[in-house]
Amino acid sequence: MPNYFLDNSDLLYHFEKLNIREVVSLYEDNYKQAEKYSYAPVNYEDAIENYRKILEVAGDLAANYIAPTAAAVDEVGATFHDGKVTYAEGTQKSLEVLAKAELMGMIIPREYEGLNFPTTIYMMSVEMISRADASLMNIYGLQDIARTLAQFGDDGQKEKYLPKFSNGEYTGAMALTEPDAGSDLQAVKLSAYQDEKGNWFLRGVKRFITNGNGEVLLVLARTEVGTKDARGLSMLVCKADETVIVRRIEHKLGINGSPTCELQFNDTPAELVGSRRFGLLKYVIYLMNRARVGIGAQSLGIAQAAYEEALNYAKAREQFGTPIYNLPVIANMLIEMKTTLEAHRSLFYDTCVWLDRKEMYEIEVEKLKAEKKSVAEMNDKLKEASRILAFLTPLTKFFLTEGVNKIAYDGMQIHGGTGYMKEFSIERLFRDARITNIYEGTTQLQIVAASGGVLNDAVGEYIGKWLGADYKGSIQDLLKYLLEMREVFSECLSFIKAKKDTSYQDIAMKELVEMYGSLYVGCLLLREANEDSKRLFTARRFVLDSHAKAIKNKELIMSGIYSDILHSDTILI
Repeated sequence: MPNYFLDNSDLLYHFEKLNIREVVSLYEDNYKQAEKYSYAPVNYEDAIENYRKILEVAGDLAANYIAPTAAAVDEVGATFHDGKVTYAEGTQKSLEVLAKAELMGMIIPREYEGLNFPTTIYMMSVEMISRADASLMNIYGLQDIARTLAQFGDDGQKEKYLPKFSNGEYTGAMALTEPDAGSDLQAVKLSAYQDEKGNWFLRGVKRFITNGNGEVLLVLARTEVGTKDARGLSMLVCKADETVIVRRIEHKLGINGSPTCELQFNDTPAELVGSRRFGLLKYVIYLMNRARVGIGAQSLGIAQAAYEEALNYAKAREQFGTPIYNLPVIANMLIEMKTTLEAHRSLFYDTCVWLDRKEMYEIEVEKLKAEKKSVAEMNDKLKEASRILAFLTPLTKFFLTEGVNKIAYDGMQIHGGTGYMKEFSIERLFRDARITNIYEGTTQLQIVAASGGVLNDAVGEYIGKWLGADYKGSIQDLLKYLLEMREVFSECLSFIKAKKDTSYQDIAMKELVEMYGSLYVGCLLLREANEDSKRLFTARRFVLDSHAKAIKNKELIMSGIYSDILHSDTILI
């Protein structure tokens, strides 16, 4: 029987090489949790073995229970009748299976019946679920709602909601966007007001809410009357009772098993999460950063499925007396797909580890403060992780979501005309991929978000250390290309800063982010190839391709051609 964990050698590689010893120790309170919970790990090796077993279960369920239902789920989709949203039969059964396997609370603390797993391990399961059915991920992946409550909710809210997330009774939704407030969440208008007893209520409309029919909603609302910016927004939690009306569900291009709802709140009882006025400035940023990483996992899953479909079809389809797999133009496409997939997986799990570090350092700093102990060392670690993650999170979403769209596109191309037909899975994967570089912040917004890290050389210390390390044999040749890419990037950065023209800088930022991000990924791959010769081909292909693109980007940036865009009003007529 197939298993999406055990049959994915690249995913297994990343699991085997995980460097999360410090993270796991912090999650397990230096393994003191084992004194309270008999099933908690007693040391790092025990924890890794537990993770492996759970991922094998997730891989089995994804391959043998969820994937076979994906086509039917896509065809039927979530339905809407008399104000009620109903999941497709396959979606409902998959959620029940995942709940029985106790996978719906992977990142919820044990005291609330969760597994207390690091985000990195959880994201491996999200990747596998996405490979099986990308639309199911949009429900399964909303465990981040519970994680946000675990992080910022009060004890009563945690007791009220988290155990039911863990056992699968509750699913959630983050109700952020509105008809006039999409990416610009500062423009949110939905109001939250208090009665004379101090109870909170919600009134207004939210739109494009993934799984808006969920039982628990985290709502970004305006609590400060008369404000128009982020400082007037707070986060509230509510149950989806009779005062929450689903006005409609959207008819989408893809991910049809995931209902996207328009919600109307009619004086809905709610509870404040955390502190007033920090809804967007703190809590939504926390939630959306995790969501963006989740979209990275979804992208990897879809990309893996598209690659497998294309590879299997190319081996089976004969033209001109031979399988098209043997045609060099097809083989080259498959190699490029595989290289992109593996390079992006390296970036993704590196980002996940940094996310785990940052979140655990935050918790540890607060704990040390409460114990009136020195926080200096841990605070330094937190600042470093925050700086790096502020760059890696948008970079990862940019690279992986654009990558899956290209992989799905090429996968359909390899199928030829048959791939355009609904009988073949690549058609569904092609549609499902398209949303990834749109929702939770478009690619263009990710480039803007990553720009600060690029201009400030956020990961320069690591790049410098890796480029200065000793490497074996032929890997030295690849090192030369990366060293040249570093020089090219520095030249471009100096050129842009010397112009003192922020408009030109903004226009050239896509090429700069791509160049700097590819340099970072190239270094990751170089280190992997130095430790494992099986990784050399991917490293070589990626580095050579990235080097060529860096030279092209340099010519574009330093030629001054982007000055034309400053006069686009006369060009685009």
